[in-house]
Amino acid sequence: MQAIIKTLVLSCFAIIATLCSNAQIKPTATYEFAKRDSSLYFDFYKSAHSADNYTVVFVFGGGFISGARNEGYYLPYYERLVDSSFNVVAIDYRLGLKGAKNIGPVNRKPLEDAIAMAAEDLLTATKYLIDHEKELQIDSRKIILAGSSAGAITVLQADYELCNRTKLGQILPEGFRYAGVMSFAGAIYSKKGKVKYRCQPPAPTMFLHGTADRLVTYKQIKLFNIGFIGSSKIVPQFKKKDYPYYFVRYEDLGHEVAVRILYDFDKSMWFIDNYIVRGAKIKRDDLINDPTIERLKFGSAKPSDLY
Repeated sequence: MQAIIKTLVLSCFAIIATLCSNAQIKPTATYEFAKRDSSLYFDFYKSAHSADNYTVVFVFGGGFISGARNEGYYLPYYERLVDSSFNVVAIDYRLGLKGAKNIGPVNRKPLEDAIAMAAEDLLTATKYLIDHEKELQIDSRKIILAGSSAGAITVLQADYELCNRTKLGQILPEGFRYAGVMSFAGAIYSKKGKVKYRCQPPAPTMFLHGTADRLVTYKQIKLFNIGFIGSSKIVPQFKKKDYPYYFVRYEDLGHEVAVRILYDFDKSMWFIDNYIVRGAKIKRDDLINDPTIERLKFGSAKPSDLY
C-alpha cells in the first residue's frame, strides 16, 4: 500500500496535463545559473507582449525527491502565463530527499538540509536574474515567485531567508525584495519558533492550502522551537504585522491543492493585479467549501508514505 501511495504522490502533477494537453510552448533560451555537484539550469520563456515586464519564477514540486523544470505537465501553466504577458523562468534545484527515510520531528536534518539546498538554488537563480537583467531584458524589481508542493515550500523559505538576512538570504543584495510570492500548499522550516520577518517585510503573499493536508502540513509540526510551519500558522503573523496576504483555504481538501496552479489561475491573476501591480495593502482570507472538487487519492498522503 505504501508503494502505491508513493507512486500516486509522485505522479500527482500529471493531472495538470488534462487541462491543456496541447501546449506547444518552448523556451526562448536555457541558461546555466549555478554549478553544484552538477550544473543547474533555468528555462526562460520571454513574453512577446510583456508591457509591464513581470517575471514569474516557477519552482516545481515532487517532495524534494523527484520532478523537473521542464516536465510536460507544467508547460500549459507556463504557456498561460506567457499568454497573459508574463515572462517565465522555470528553474532546477537539488533534490535533497532522494533516498531519505523516516523523516519526522526527531529525524529532521534531511528535511532541513533539503529545504536549505532548494532555497539556496532559488536565491542563486534570482541573483543570476538580477546580474543579467539587461541581457534578459527583464526588470529585477518585478520578480514573482510561484511554487507547488516542495516548490511552494521553497518559495516561502527563500523569502523568509531573504527577509531575515540569514546566510542564505545574503546571497541577494541588501534591500532587494520579491514583488510577490504564490504558494500552492507550502510551509516554512523555522529554527526560531514562530515565523517572524525581522529585517524587512515579506513580499505580498498568496497562500493556497487544504485544511486536511498532512503531506505539507496546513498547521505545524514542532519540537521545542524547531518546526515545520504551515500556512495557517504563518498567516496570523502577516495579519499581526499588517503584511498584505491572500489566504485561500480549501476546507477538508488535502494535498490536492498543490496541483491547482491552473484551476486557480484566475485567483493568481487577481492577486497579481491587486497586490503587486496596484500595490493594494489587502488582508484577505477565503474559506472554500466546494463539494464538487474531486478528492484525489494522493490528497490524503502523509510524509511516511514517501520517506
